[in-house]
Amino acid sequence: MHLRPQQIRRTMLRLRGASLDGWETWRRRLLFLSGGLCVGLAAVVMAKLADAAQALFKQGLALSPWFALAATPAAFALAAHLARTVFPNSQGSGIPQVIAARAIGEARAQRALVSLKVAFGKVVVMTLGLLGGASVGREGPTVQVGAAILAAFGRFSPTRVRGLLLAGGAAGVAAAFNTPLAGIVFGIEELGRAYDRKASGLIVAAIIAAGLTSLAILGDYTYFGTTSATLPFSANWLAVPLLGAIGGLAGGLFSRIVILFGMGLPGRVGAWIALHPVLFALSCGLCVAICGLLSGGTVYGTGYEEARAILHGREAIDWGFAPLKFAATVFSSISAIPGGLFAPSLAVGAGLGAEAKLLFAEAPIGALVLIGMVSYLTGVLQAPITSFVIVTEMTQDHAMMIPLMIAAIIADAVSKLVCKEGIYHALAAALVARAEPFHQDSATDAALATERGTAKPG
Repeated sequence: MHLRPQQIRRTMLRLRGASLDGWETWRRRLLFLSGGLCVGLAAVVMAKLADAAQALFKQGLALSPWFALAATPAAFALAAHLARTVFPNSQGSGIPQVIAARAIGEARAQRALVSLKVAFGKVVVMTLGLLGGASVGREGPTVQVGAAILAAFGRFSPTRVRGLLLAGGAAGVAAAFNTPLAGIVFGIEELGRAYDRKASGLIVAAIIAAGLTSLAILGDYTYFGTTSATLPFSANWLAVPLLGAIGGLAGGLFSRIVILFGMGLPGRVGAWIALHPVLFALSCGLCVAICGLLSGGTVYGTGYEEARAILHGREAIDWGFAPLKFAATVFSSISAIPGGLFAPSLAVGAGLGAEAKLLFAEAPIGALVLIGMVSYLTGVLQAPITSFVIVTEMTQDHAMMIPLMIAAIIADAVSKLVCKEGIYHALAAALVARAEPFHQDSATDAALATERGTAKPG
């Protein structure tokens, strides 16, 4: 069959279009995979630095428990100073910054929240805080660092920056906890608050790449170790709604306090804090040191080791651990130094679960601790699905899935009675409001360029 030149040309154009589409698809996939590998490496580095910082602080405490009265306030003050002057937008957990960056959509404002400079500062200043015994975690900061890394890859695909931010944050959770399913759920429930069908496959690819990188370096592990705790259906099941309500109430109270300080306290106290942020951080550090002295040194740092010991029943129950860890985490969070909430919240929840043993003496301690963890974490985050999925993955205890789900639902409902909006989204809304000058400046620049006839086409 003889083809006319016009037909040949149309066929070649179709083939060329298909080739370009195929290349674009693979380019996006490689972009997410490469970014995921980098996020995995960053998560490993942050884990190693956090462990080393806490070990050094404990060496200081071994010399004298009073060491914290000098070291902790000094570390808080220096961390607050660096976070405000050298690495702005590195304060707090970092998750509100990622949510805000996705909401803003303006390139300059996004870079201010999730640049590589901010990510580097996050790692440095978070490590400094842990070096001073701050009650913070590394998992939330890993979300901001992961989003910043993927956003840096966004220069090769500017139209997919929002998807890259979501993928980077989700990969950060997955790599930090070795919980890939929790990374996916967190990305949908908390970072995105919607299901993005087009980006879902690429997000999973980034999570897989980050997870494999972490596995290759650290090996396969469960964050809190494997447990086989069960809760046989009996009167002990009353612990589920009780801990759900207590965890939701305490978590909601924590969020409300942090949001109140994050938005800026009214009156003279708020004005003083705004004028003297470093001095306020120093005062918060002193309060954390006092909590540490009262607890015998158990409330410093992430709380990972303490929560793991409580879960596996390796230590006698310390009835003061949960309230003192709660207070230390509040002071660490309102000081505005970089640090996350996941690990400290799980530690507080573990303490609450252990204390429930007073009322439910026949219930397995492991089951009560898992319920306490999910309840308090849900109360803080108001993300019930993420909470029970992440705890289940961290312990590989699927027998507790139903009671954990029930506890999470109850905790979420009670938390919303105390704090109407989730902590991350409330703080993100404040960041978006502060970023409005970026939008105004961009609009003004565009208007002036048009007026002068210097606007660039397209």
